[in-house]
Amino acid sequence: MSKKIAVVVTDMFEDSEYTGPADAFKEAGHEVVNIEKEKGKTVKGKQGDAEVSIDLSIDDAKASDFDALLIPGGFSPDQLRDDERFVKFAKSFMDDKKPVFAICHGPQLLITSKTLEGRDATGYNSIKVDMEYAGAKYADKEVVVCQNQLVTSRTPDDIPAFNREALKLLSE
Repeated sequence: MSKKIAVVVTDMFEDSEYTGPADAFKEAGHEVVNIEKEKGKTVKGKQGDAEVSIDLSIDDAKASDFDALLIPGGFSPDQLRDDERFVKFAKSFMDDKKPVFAICHGPQLLITSKTLEGRDATGYNSIKVDMEYAGAKYADKEVVVCQNQLVTSRTPDDIPAFNREALKLLSE
């Protein structure tokens, strides 16, 4: 069954952490909807390899319209967590126990939404302490799946494992 996946993304995202999962989701028949502050805008990855066209403004996005959330890493999550609209959007997915896929620095948005307490998770090494302060049980593993809902990974090298586990959750 096809799922509708929200992707919160802005400039300076980690290119492969968007393209790897988004391409895998689309290949599996899922719909990927890119969300940023401004609909129609094009955001660019920090490596200069990917450009993403924004489908929906955060002002028009409702978590209830989506089955899952993807948060690519890079500098994007740190910028997005400065905007309460994105924090509330991410929190809704966690609170409603919908699948959330966060890679590298992606968990920063979950730290700010205060939804990692007691959760098994991983992320880029530089945010390990932040995740622990937020109450996460940090594991230095390529992929961590928590409560059949939250999938986290550390770096672009972990994308194959990240995609495998995310697609498993989407098929349930």
